Amino acid sequence: MRIRRTVLVALLACLVATHALAQTLPAAAPDTVGLSAARLERLKAAVQAHVGRGDIGGVITLVMRDGKLAHVETYGKADIEKNVPMRKDTIFRIASMSKAITSVAAVVLLEEGKLQLSDPVAKHLPAFRRTMVAAAGAGGLVAVPAKRAITIRDLLTHTAGISYGTGLAADRWKAAGLQGWYLSDKKEPIGALVDRLAALPFDAQPGEQWIYGYNTDILGAVVEKVSRMTLDAFVRTRIFEPLKMVDAHFFLPVEKRDRLATVYSAKPGGGIVRAPEGGMGQGDFVDGPRACFSGGAGLVSTAQDYARFLQMLLNGGELDGVRLLGPKSVELMTANHVGGLYQNGSFGFGLGFEIVEHVGRAGRLGSPGAYGWGSAYYSVYQVDPQERLVAIFLTQLIPAGSLDLRDRFRALVYQAIVGPAPSRAP
Repeated sequence: MRIRRTVLVALLACLVATHALAQTLPAAAPDTVGLSAARLERLKAAVQAHVGRGDIGGVITLVMRDGKLAHVETYGKADIEKNVPMRKDTIFRIASMSKAITSVAAVVLLEEGKLQLSDPVAKHLPAFRRTMVAAAGAGGLVAVPAKRAITIRDLLTHTAGISYGTGLAADRWKAAGLQGWYLSDKKEPIGALVDRLAALPFDAQPGEQWIYGYNTDILGAVVEKVSRMTLDAFVRTRIFEPLKMVDAHFFLPVEKRDRLATVYSAKPGGGIVRAPEGGMGQGDFVDGPRACFSGGAGLVSTAQDYARFLQMLLNGGELDGVRLLGPKSVELMTANHVGGLYQNGSFGFGLGFEIVEHVGRAGRLGSPGAYGWGSAYYSVYQVDPQERLVAIFLTQLIPAGSLDLRDRFRALVYQAIVGPAPSRAP
């Protein structure tokens, strides 16, 4: 009996300690940070209307300004069939929102002098010494040598010429079991997978085109090689634990299974249906092989944890007295590195982010210098240094069909700004 009590006390102590690590974000009424509470109701009404019509299952919207949580709202169900409501601590598959975290991991190593943007990837991953590029020849597909080495900067900016296996050599990529962004079901570690990938013909010459693909997964393998740690261990000890991101993981602990939101898919005729098990549907984030740490699309997180990560970036690399990056490193990450290669110059692209350089060219509400990205599961985030703003929209919908709510989310956030953030007030 005494032994049982001792075990129970130890377990409760562990739970209390874990809860203490879950640092809450400071809150403020919208009107105190230059946001209109009445205008934020437009955001809530728009999301709720789509939930009510059955266009989307469940959503969390979160807006921070000047470091204060001014809006966080839950809508719909985390699991419709089980009647589980969406909660503020619901966990989401964040897919390509993982890229920002892996990019920060690489820049941490850059600050330590262990990486340089100009490093050839082959310096760290020898399989990339002689890469080939697919081209159309008279007799069909040919592979020609790359004109130059792929660099770390190429990986961070998606200018390495590497897609998700959908280019001219798509058949070869498919035969190699490397097609599409989803890697969490793979039974081999990311380093071995990337070594196999290096032998396949790529889609374009390095530096000549912006092509979205396995670049950040390769970068994750570089982080592993340089740090001599798994990517899981590196981001956990160097990013998640310092920032108190207690619910960010590559693979979800079994005891958190019930907090993982269900994925839904848009039906062609309208409405949604539960996505299939496994793969990019419900995924392998709990019961999968737990072997391949996909830096490009493999993480799960809560809204609050991801907000802490983004607030760190907005603060110039620091949060709650913990500094992950220097301000100049964040400046480097959020500058345009690709000229006019991305979106025909309507936007820039930095070291892991889409960058707004000119609001007229971008054609949407925002500010010069704002940056962000999205997720295959229809989530999106935006960081606006000029407005001291962090905005997150999290859901689990793939495919999303013709739904345009994600794009309207940005407008619905920006229209709620009616005054300067206190730190910018005259």
